[in-house]
Amino acid sequence: MTPTIFSHPDRKMPTFRPLKALSHFRKLIKDKEDTEQVFHIFESLPRKGFMDDARAFVESDLGKRLMESEPYLPDLLDDHAWIDALPEGSVGHAYVTFMRREGLSAAGLVAESEKMGRPQYDDQVQWYSNRLRDTHDLFHILTGYGRDALGEQCVLGFTYGQTGNYGNFFIAYAGGYEVKRSIKSDAPVFGAIRQGQRNGKAAKAIIEQDIRALLAEPLEAARARLGIAKPTLYEEAHRAYRSRGIDPYNFLASQQAMAA
Repeated sequence: MTPTIFSHPDRKMPTFRPLKALSHFRKLIKDKEDTEQVFHIFESLPRKGFMDDARAFVESDLGKRLMESEPYLPDLLDDHAWIDALPEGSVGHAYVTFMRREGLSAAGLVAESEKMGRPQYDDQVQWYSNRLRDTHDLFHILTGYGRDALGEQCVLGFTYGQTGNYGNFFIAYAGGYEVKRSIKSDAPVFGAIRQGQRNGKAAKAIIEQDIRALLAEPLEAARARLGIAKPTLYEEAHRAYRSRGIDPYNFLASQQAMAA
């Protein structure tokens, strides 16, 4: 059902609480799979321009059309049967392969966000906010950043470049510091994150795309159309790690090997 009001009268805007964000980041560092902490960080670092951006999109012709015609994104993204029927080399095929390999689902991300217990409203702000959440793993596919420790920070840097949300900035660079601190190397960690941020700012907004149409596009064609540049410094960082015998997808094992 299409939401008819922009913001529900009971909706309360979160307040800026950087120390609370830091507390939740420390919990995230202890368990990087504790995705709930990410949503607490985002809530603790709200951006003033968020409501203006949401209103501009939901009142645009494309925004109105998508609100009326697009299925609920987690259901769409978790319906792998129709995505499997898309052409080889499509965004959708790459997305499903990634989600299966990593054991992820769009519904799982929703469940993590709902652990916070925040009230849900049938308004256009909720619809727009949900797009930011539900498209996260598509960002990985379109940017080429993996789910390794550095890849997660880079994709958040890219997302910050796209949305300007402070939570993305905070986790990207604080997480980058943890990556740099935990594994000593000459890998361009912060350079890769900054490049992700620049690439995100230069590209078309992913959350403002028709997601069904995007999934059906050839992956390389979609990247070109959206203006998403190659993650060259991220790739350079991986080469730097591997040249020292460090697996960028398993820093813990590398740390243990180096300590032995």
